[in-house]
Amino acid sequence: MKIRTLLFGSLRELLGKQGETLELQEGATASEVLSHYSRIEPRFALFATSLAVSVNHEYAMPDRVLHHGDEVGLLPPVSGGLGKQSHFGGEVRIVREAIDSQETLARAKQASDGAAVIFDGTVRDNTRGRRTLYLDYEAYEPMALKQMESLAADALKRFEVRSASIIHRIGRLEIGETSVLIVVAAAHRGAAFDACRWIIDMLKKTVPIWKKEYFEDGAVWADGEPFPEEIQRPGSKGSGNPHPTH
Repeated sequence: MKIRTLLFGSLRELLGKQGETLELQEGATASEVLSHYSRIEPRFALFATSLAVSVNHEYAMPDRVLHHGDEVGLLPPVSGGLGKQSHFGGEVRIVREAIDSQETLARAKQASDGAAVIFDGTVRDNTRGRRTLYLDYEAYEPMALKQMESLAADALKRFEVRSASIIHRIGRLEIGETSVLIVVAAAHRGAAFDACRWIIDMLKKTVPIWKKEYFEDGAVWADGEPFPEEIQRPGSKGSGNPHPTH
C-alpha cells in the first residue's frame, strides 16, 4: 500500500523534503513511518521524543494501523486565506493578509455581551537578546483549522462563553504585525478572560503552526512547548524540541 507523508518546520529542513509517498506492507503502523526516517537520517532520533504524529488531520498513536491513501504528518512542537464562520458564534481562520483586530472585535460583539476580551499576539523586535528582523510562519493548514475549531468549541463548553474567534496569520510577518488574534465574548468578564487565556495557551501547544525567526546573523525555528501528554505519542517524555540553527 502507499501512504503520503508530510514534514513540517525543522523536520522538513533536516530531511530536505516536504514529504513523499512511501510504500509499506499492509497492516503497517505509524511507528513504521518513524522508523523509516530514523534509518535514513540518524539525527531524526533527536526529534522522536518531542514530535507528534497525525493521520488524516487527527493526532494518532504510533500503533495506529495505516491504510492505502492515508496522509501521515510528522509534527514538531508547535509555536496556528482558509477559514470559515463557525457554528459557535465566532470565526476561525488562517490568513496571509494583515489581521484587522477592530473589525474582528466588531463582528464578535453582541448586545447581550458584558465583556469582550482580546489577545493580540504581535511580532516583537527581539528574542533572547538578538534583534529580530522578521518572522515566517507555516502551518499544516487543514489540521490547524480543525484543531482551532475544536479549541473554540471546547472553550464555549468549559467556560460558558458565548463566542470565540481565532485568527492566525502565516507567511512573512514584519515587526509589530499581528500573528494571532483571539476574541472571546461573554456575559461576564471573568469567563471571557479565562477562556481567552486557555485558548492561546492550548493553541501554542496543540495547533500545528510553526515559527521561524530571522536575525541579522542567521535564522532558527522557534522552540516549541512539549505536546500535552495525551498527544505526545512516539517517544518518551521529551522536554523540548532540538530545532537546528541555520
